[in-house]
Amino acid sequence: MASNKKKIVLAYSGGLDTSVILKWLIDEGYEVIAYIADVGQDDDFEEAREKAMGIGASKVYIEDLKEEFVTGYIFPAIKANAVYENRYLLGTALARPLIAKRQIEVAAAEDAGYVSHGATGKGNDQVRFELTYYALNPRIKVFAPWKNKEFLDTFKGRTDLLNYAEAKGIPVKATLKKPYSEDDNLMHISHEAGILEDPKFRAGRDIISRIRMPQDAPDSETRIAIEFKDGIPVKIINTDDNTEKTNSLELFQYLNQLGAENGIGLLDMVENRYVGIKSRGVYETPGAEILLKAHMDIEGIAMDREVMRLRNMLSPVFSELVYNGFWFSPEMDFLMAAINKSQELIDGTVYLTLYKGNVMIDGRESHSSLYDQDLSSMDIEGGFNQQDSEGFIKINAIRLMAHHAITVSRK
Repeated sequence: MASNKKKIVLAYSGGLDTSVILKWLIDEGYEVIAYIADVGQDDDFEEAREKAMGIGASKVYIEDLKEEFVTGYIFPAIKANAVYENRYLLGTALARPLIAKRQIEVAAAEDAGYVSHGATGKGNDQVRFELTYYALNPRIKVFAPWKNKEFLDTFKGRTDLLNYAEAKGIPVKATLKKPYSEDDNLMHISHEAGILEDPKFRAGRDIISRIRMPQDAPDSETRIAIEFKDGIPVKIINTDDNTEKTNSLELFQYLNQLGAENGIGLLDMVENRYVGIKSRGVYETPGAEILLKAHMDIEGIAMDREVMRLRNMLSPVFSELVYNGFWFSPEMDFLMAAINKSQELIDGTVYLTLYKGNVMIDGRESHSSLYDQDLSSMDIEGGFNQQDSEGFIKINAIRLMAHHAITVSRK
């Protein structure tokens, strides 16, 4: 006999909030399918599955998205040199469209008309999830509890969540948690809210969890080489011990390991959320910081000057689209096509040293190199007639001299 219950797929983490939401949705008459996305976070997924089933989920999906996260989201962002507000490498923002995309696919497989998430009405994640939902399935119905009046009237804070969990027999590991929130995935771990809402509060060793503090990193250097093909990293070699990785996921995980050991990737900033609120975030992004600096360096030798100038205009736009949740949009398709075109000859190897929070470039080589050592040399003429520079400078000075004449005449 078919169920008359409305079927909903909930993005489930196993934590207090989504566990309460799961039970609350069941109480509201929904058949809830719990969906857990593995994007590299340090969670016990089987424990989360058992918890969801114990609360009453009709089914639990655990989806391993790590490889797709690296190849389909992190690497394209590196190709774009994507950095939000010149600092943030977009670790959370890049994971959300992937998580939401797979959630829509699960909803389609289960013939579910609804999807749900646990993001609040103040943050960026609600936008990232819901824009992706609607972009990929315009007919989907979204139930966002933290924007629902009945839910908000019932749960005004953490105490109400804990009381509900106790009343409904929902297991909670502890009534106290870290006095701040975290988002963990393969690319980074972020820390925000709670005690970190004070912008002058120092996030020290008691908060930083993925990387060593730079001052605690080894006194010895780590030397590596990263090879790129079409702007994508295809090989890393640790030249100290000859460790080599070529698989995309393993390569990125190894970079995370090396970066973490050497105290690389720590960022503390106040950023502008899409909803118009400023937010303080502390980020640990070891592998991606190494990759970004290596990628920017190989572009220096292999990318045409005017192509780089135009691509550099697009990078901030790309970053804002990612941050604001428009991964699946026509404007992103346009930008991605342009960025991919810019990367067709970005090939070669960058040599780096990692040391106490620093990523130092030692050198680079490329079969697509546009660098002419003889032409650049101060000691070799190399086919460059230095007398040609006289006319070049005079032509560029015409507008400057005209501007000077006008400003003098007005005094």
